[in-house]
Amino acid sequence: MLSRFRIPLLACVMAIYFFAFVTSPAVAGMVGSIGSPDFDSTGARTDELVKIQLALENEMVRAKLSAFGLTSEEVQQKLQDMDDQQISLLAQASEDVLAGGDGLGLVIGVLLVILLVIVILKLMNKSVVVK
Repeated sequence: MLSRFRIPLLACVMAIYFFAFVTSPAVAGMVGSIGSPDFDSTGARTDELVKIQLALENEMVRAKLSAFGLTSEEVQQKLQDMDDQQISLLAQASEDVLAGGDGLGLVIGVLLVILLVIVILKLMNKSVVVK
């Protein structure tokens, strides 16, 4: 009786192994560093200010800042008053804004998928009917 269940049991164990352990997602992330006291942070500060300026040029960011009642001159003044730690934190947050984009890539991707589906349907001599 055990020999009858040996192969299906082996198949179930292998399937569970592949689904549970082999396909588990990998997680990685960047770890912030702590600057040494000898380190000249003026170069790092200017690099971070450039990242912040790029994020401030984004239309969505400008709209949000104007909704809060801040002008670009006030934002520049507040940037000059910040210390290195605050600038670093703001630069990390602005990288997320720049990575997200403005949604244009998403729209182009959706349109390309729709176009690809239509081309495949036309090649298969099928038609799309919308009622």
